[in-house]
Amino acid sequence: MQHLLRNKYFYTLIFFLVWMLFFDQNRFTNQYKLQKDLSNLEAQKEYYLTEIEEQTRITKALESDTVLLEKFAREKYLMKRDNEVIYVIVKE
Repeated sequence: MQHLLRNKYFYTLIFFLVWMLFFDQNRFTNQYKLQKDLSNLEAQKEYYLTEIEEQTRITKALESDTVLLEKFAREKYLMKRDNEVIYVIVKE
């Protein structure tokens, strides 16, 4: 232990660790927060990529199937034919 306290590399290491823990812009707490943010952003990226794939699949289905397109227009946008009447029932 005595020879460790006389070693200049020991003091350099201690100084480096204190500096990295408390004073440096890239301190360990910031790195942890940045890593957590990165993992959250990657999860959001995966979510949005699957949403894009789903919406692309729905768009292709609507472009190719007129019956599905009519059903979508009636349900989503309350469209109707000229000789029809639509009654909207709203649940409270």
